[in-house]
Amino acid sequence: MTAILITGANRGIGLEFVKQYAGEGARVHACCRVPEKADALNAVEGDVVTHKLDVSDFGAVKALGKEIDEPLDIVVANAGAGGKDVGEFGALDYDAFLHLLAVNTLGPVATLEAFAPHLKKAKGKFAAISSILGSIANAGGFAQAYSTSKAGLNMALKAYAPVFADTGVAIAPFHPGWVKTDMGGPEAAVAVEDSVAGLRERIEKMKPGAPLRLTDYQGNEIGW
Repeated sequence: MTAILITGANRGIGLEFVKQYAGEGARVHACCRVPEKADALNAVEGDVVTHKLDVSDFGAVKALGKEIDEPLDIVVANAGAGGKDVGEFGALDYDAFLHLLAVNTLGPVATLEAFAPHLKKAKGKFAAISSILGSIANAGGFAQAYSTSKAGLNMALKAYAPVFADTGVAIAPFHPGWVKTDMGGPEAAVAVEDSVAGLRERIEKMKPGAPLRLTDYQGNEIGW
């Protein structure tokens, strides 16, 4: 049986990952901050095990890594936070900025570190949900704090990729598109079902040791 772990699994992209993978018979470890209030997640049918997890609590991430005792074929680091509460330049809220970095940059790194042993046992795949806004080549002065956090995520994966070169583990960041979720908003162009279906295709094609690239859910490469 395929075993998968997904962070930020209670809504949006993460929830859709749970629905699609569980619907195909995978065993899914679904992580979110408040499982008892995650009604949509708890309603998903299949082999779904929920875990309480805030990825900005790095000790909790490490502890969950010790608690889960099985190889993992796929880990999707999806949990993320938006940057609306950080404020405008000249009046930045640095506590909010640090929280954004903790969730979007360090959270996926902590997830990768905690579950690297599980991935190595399965020769699995680590997919981080990043964003085109984290592309320095395409930076346009929009959502600066959020963009900074996603650029940091991309750099972290690029920097740590050599650690996994000979382990059989594939890692990569992906841009899901502008998706109709709570974060993306109703005006977004991509249905969450289509984004996740595309992301799953990209994950399926990941190869260990392949050059790390930032691609979108359709497989289009995005400049770093």
